[in-house]
Amino acid sequence: MSNTNERICIIGGGPAGLSSAMYLEKKGYSNYVIYEKLNKVGGKCWSPKLKVTHNGKTEEKSFETGAIMGAITYHAVSEMEEFGGYYHKGPDFKPGEPNMRREFRKLDGAIDDWTNPKVDFSFKKLFGLIKLKKQMKKLNELMQTKYVGYDCYGHIGVAKGEYYGISKGVDGYCGATAENSFPNYIKGTNPNLKDLALPFAEFCKLNGVEEVMRIWIAPFTSFGYGFFDEIPAALVMKYLDVTTALEFVKLRLWTWQDGTQEIYKRVNDKLKHPAILETEVVKVERPEGKVLVTIRSKDGKETTEEFDKLIVTTPLDWFAKYADATKEEAELFAKIVHERYCDYIATFEEGKSPNISGYLVENMVPERLGHAMVYYNRWQCLDRDCPATVYALANHTGSPDKDFDDVMKTMDEDMKRVGFPIKEKHFAQEVYYCPHVSAQDYADGWYDKLEALQGTKNTFYAGEIISFGDMEDTCAASKDIVGRFF
Repeated sequence: MSNTNERICIIGGGPAGLSSAMYLEKKGYSNYVIYEKLNKVGGKCWSPKLKVTHNGKTEEKSFETGAIMGAITYHAVSEMEEFGGYYHKGPDFKPGEPNMRREFRKLDGAIDDWTNPKVDFSFKKLFGLIKLKKQMKKLNELMQTKYVGYDCYGHIGVAKGEYYGISKGVDGYCGATAENSFPNYIKGTNPNLKDLALPFAEFCKLNGVEEVMRIWIAPFTSFGYGFFDEIPAALVMKYLDVTTALEFVKLRLWTWQDGTQEIYKRVNDKLKHPAILETEVVKVERPEGKVLVTIRSKDGKETTEEFDKLIVTTPLDWFAKYADATKEEAELFAKIVHERYCDYIATFEEGKSPNISGYLVENMVPERLGHAMVYYNRWQCLDRDCPATVYALANHTGSPDKDFDDVMKTMDEDMKRVGFPIKEKHFAQEVYYCPHVSAQDYADGWYDKLEALQGTKNTFYAGEIISFGDMEDTCAASKDIVGRFF
């Protein structure tokens, strides 16, 4: 029987940590503490504000450096919205709201209207689009039949041909009904799910749907989740399940007026115990029946607190460096890899800002590592006076990592080349992004080994690695962990 008086330490005040606290409260727990080493909550959901002048009027607007959008399948995020009292805009955007328009550009700056057969018509283009449409339909059918069970949150059992987790379905979509939709658990056996351990490119080839990568690449690779020749198909399809992918294609998306970070600010404000900021966990010791957590405050003072249980929502490969990691933990967490994702917010030379978001698909391949892949224009109302966020990946398995400064320079050159010369950068960063394991480690049962460690030494593992590194999967993973173990 649960003891709701247990003292619980949550490491990290990002989406995973705050959703863990929210779900604990909903189950009656109130004796918890959240430690966050930064001076803000939200983790990679960081939405800085800039003053922007347009038509002689200066106002402050929010911009995004991490998460940007959501969709109808964002169930856990919806629960966060409800708890914090802060809701998304869209998919029908009104004037003055941020919206999700986008275009495709070639590297010479020309608009690439590749989805419209009437523009730059050729029979090759037409037949290519017909082929793509057929393969999209085929993939949809395969995921609902051959790969049934693929779209629950998390990866438990997949390497063994099993599935277990919270349903990701939406009533009326992809066969979901009121009985099997979120937040219900689904469980079953399907040997075909083992295919999801393959790199996505191999998975598509196996199933004769290589063309669908043209659709999936823009919302996946450009937003920092890696390249299709290395990322396990499970990560791609659990993030961009067919329903969510179609919402991206049809631009039926959500965004937030004051940025994604505001979701977590509002949740934090409503919690009984808001995150303690600028407090770093520097040591974790777990003697029998206890969890001792040493923290360092902003002024450098160190103190040790005693807890009954620990929820780790920060990177597990970092946890092994400051905690008394067991041999099993150390070996497992050492297999985690991540993406080095670089971005900056910039203003452009007068009248030369992009007035719509854009994808540079030709740069979304390993051979163009370090090049700008996408630029995000958040405010249509600012037209050519709107700053934009520009993004690039800096690492790929088997290739030398790109130097941060070189990536910044390359991104500048790319933006100038497509017609958007940069005047000034306001923020620039490199982010620890999309923690995951290799296709081989996935196939070898990495996630089942992690599941076997849950609760060992009164420690529970949440965060991005559990399911996927977007807001929805991260928060849903917290719901799952709290639901099953507390």
